[in-house]
Amino acid sequence: MSGLSRVLIVGAAGQVGVELQRSFAGCGEIIAVDRESVDLADADQTRALVRRAQPDLILNAAAYTAVDRAESESEVARSINAQAPRILAEEALSRNALLVHYSTDYVFDGAKPGPWTEDDKPAPLNTYGATKLAGEEAIRQVGGQYLIFRTSWVYGPHGANFLLTMLRLARQRDRISVVDDQIGGPTTSIELARATREIVSGALAGKFGATEDWAGLYHMTCSGSTSWCGFAQAIFNRAGKALDGKVPVVVPITSAEYPTPAPRPRNSVLSNARLAARFGVRLAPWEVALDTVMEKLG
Repeated sequence: MSGLSRVLIVGAAGQVGVELQRSFAGCGEIIAVDRESVDLADADQTRALVRRAQPDLILNAAAYTAVDRAESESEVARSINAQAPRILAEEALSRNALLVHYSTDYVFDGAKPGPWTEDDKPAPLNTYGATKLAGEEAIRQVGGQYLIFRTSWVYGPHGANFLLTMLRLARQRDRISVVDDQIGGPTTSIELARATREIVSGALAGKFGATEDWAGLYHMTCSGSTSWCGFAQAIFNRAGKALDGKVPVVVPITSAEYPTPAPRPRNSVLSNARLAARFGVRLAPWEVALDTVMEKLG
């Protein structure tokens, strides 16, 4: 990749961070850090990290993602999801480095009937969404070379996620109740990392013009949509052999039947039109991406 000597991956042990390490292997020296080596809630540690690493590219895959716990730990969530991105953006600007940051569909309230675009007004329902939105706004205020990718329902072969939870529960239960009135685009960490590599490579090579031509906010999800219940059923349809044929019955329920401390948006489907128009990049349909992950899990 042109012009890169050091790539700093923050949140490297998470499901997206692991795949970013794979995708960016060979693109200069990879400096991978996780919460064991830096506390992003500590502003001084965050700033010192970048100054020590001296990267040309920062990939921030770290976040406070415990959506329900964030309701009672709002200050910690804000420090990691809003303060840390601002510091990373400031340090990137001072070095003329590129910052890539991942945000969430939870910045929206879910009330829109169709796919959300980057021009729609955010209205988060919960603390997690509000702190992630604050992180987006902080990066935009700092400016410079940055890409913010809003994504949704992220999962993959590593980490804690819906797919691995469903497979675990399938070995324990004959029936699993899953919410059926929330829809979104399940997106794999593999597809996110692949698309990120393709876009960053093009941007640094000048393929997309000057920084002001491409820097900004984009939605990045696998295409298509389903409900959590539909997602669970698709997982079990593909996992029959791995589960020795003991596939549980999936029981659709409403959000009201599964109350959580943090409310979730009913419609989390994001439009990827701007991403495709600007970069010519499309992520795989969610069903195809699910097949890939299931193959990796064996």
